[in-house]
Amino acid sequence: MKIGACIFLTDQGIEPTRLAEELETRGFEALWIPEHSHIPASRLSPWGGRAGAPPLPEEYWRTLDSFVALGAAAAVTDNLILGTGITLAAQRDPIWLAKEVATLDVISGGRFQFGIGYGWNKEEMAQHGVAYGDRRALVAEQIGLMKALWTQEEASYQGEILTLEPSWAWPKPVQQPHPPIYMGGSAGPKTFAAMADFCDGWLPFPGRKLVGQVESLREVLREAGRDPSAFDIMVFGGKPDPERWGEWEEMGINRMGVWLPPAPAEVVIPLLDGYRQFIPG
Repeated sequence: MKIGACIFLTDQGIEPTRLAEELETRGFEALWIPEHSHIPASRLSPWGGRAGAPPLPEEYWRTLDSFVALGAAAAVTDNLILGTGITLAAQRDPIWLAKEVATLDVISGGRFQFGIGYGWNKEEMAQHGVAYGDRRALVAEQIGLMKALWTQEEASYQGEILTLEPSWAWPKPVQQPHPPIYMGGSAGPKTFAAMADFCDGWLPFPGRKLVGQVESLREVLREAGRDPSAFDIMVFGGKPDPERWGEWEEMGINRMGVWLPPAPAEVVIPLLDGYRQFIPG
C-alpha cells in the first residue's frame, strides 16, 4: 500500500515546505490538501451538509491557498506527488484555475494530481455567485473548458453555461493530456456518472460501504466504455489499518492518505515517524 498524507494546512500549523520535505524524506507517496476560500460566520450549512453534524473545526476557515502552498512544496521536493483534496471548482474562475493547474504541473515536473469536488457549504458558494443547485452542471462545464485550454493550441469551448472564444493559453501541462482529475468524497449514481464522464480517479473516504461503492462505480465505468482498471482510486483520510488494506488491495486499491492534524511541526513530525513503519521499503 502506498501511503500519502492529507492535511489542512493553516497559518497555525506546520509550514508547507517543512511538511513536504519531511514527507519525502520518510518515503511518503503524496501530499493532499483541501481548501475553503472562507467560512461565512452565519454557519447555516452543517458540517459536510449532514444534519446534526458537530461544530465546524477552526481549520476550515484558516486554510492556506492550496496552489500557493503546493507550489512551495514542489520547490523543495523531487518525487512527492502533490494533490488538491479537494479544489472547490465551482467557486473558482475556470480560466484562471486551468492556468494554476498547468503552472503547478510544470513547476513540479508533472507531479500534480487535481482533486475536485462539488462543495457542501451553501453560503460559502453563494458568496462566489454560485447557486447550490447549479454546482454540478457548472463543474462539468468548467472541466470541459479547462481541458480545452490544456490540450488545444487555440482553445475554444461552448457549453450551456460557459463559453470560451478561440484563445491562446500557456503553459500546457507536463502530463498528457493533462494532470489526472479525481472526484473527492462520497458518491452516488449522479456522481459516478460524472466521474465516468470527465474524471480519471476517485478519492473516497474509508468505510465499510467502500467495497460495494467501488463495484457500483466500476459498473458505471464499464457501461460508459471506460476501463475500470485504468481508473485510479485512492482512499482519502483515515488511519493505517493493514487488515483493511488487504480488502482494499483485493479490489485493486493500493493507495491511501492518512489524516494529519492541522498542528505545528512538533506535533506532526512524530506522527510521521510513527507511520513510517507502514511505508514500503
